[in-house]
Amino acid sequence: DRRKAAWLYLQFINSKSVSLKKSHVGLTFTRESDIWDKSFTERAPKLGGLVEFYRSPARVQWTPTGNNVPDYPKLAQLWWQNIGDASSGAKTAQAAMDSLAAAQDSVLERLEKSGVQGACGPKLNKKETAEFWFAKSEKDGNIAPQRKLANEKPKGETVDYDTLIKSWPASPPKRAEAK
Repeated sequence: DRRKAAWLYLQFINSKSVSLKKSHVGLTFTRESDIWDKSFTERAPKLGGLVEFYRSPARVQWTPTGNNVPDYPKLAQLWWQNIGDASSGAKTAQAAMDSLAAAQDSVLERLEKSGVQGACGPKLNKKETAEFWFAKSEKDGNIAPQRKLANEKPKGETVDYDTLIKSWPASPPKRAEAK
């Protein structure tokens, strides 16, 4: 019953009539059709490249995951706590990310063990070394995770805004013709 209720809710929030309005208010997109809507084409010049980015292939490089987060409120809280530690200098960025990963793993592990989310709940991989994941990423042709660069602090480079926007060519997704 809970899964059915969640499915109905998801259909509501992702329905075309609700989703487009939600996208305009919150500037977060759950439907491909929203980002390609004429209203966002008209609004694009006022949104600083957001529309161009989400219409471009670059979106997948930076946001390859879907919108399914098992316990968003708890995981978001952990994110902000650890980012705060890194921002304040209480922890190095690496230490903050390591702490975040451990805390998130703990939450996800509890969710998995409890089974409260059933078939939709998280399923964690067994712990592996970083080298294992680097090798898997290379083998599978993924962009993440990556090994540390020889120079993690290269000299900054300014890219002209218009050049950046032009580097994101995009076209609407092709739709299958109805038969």
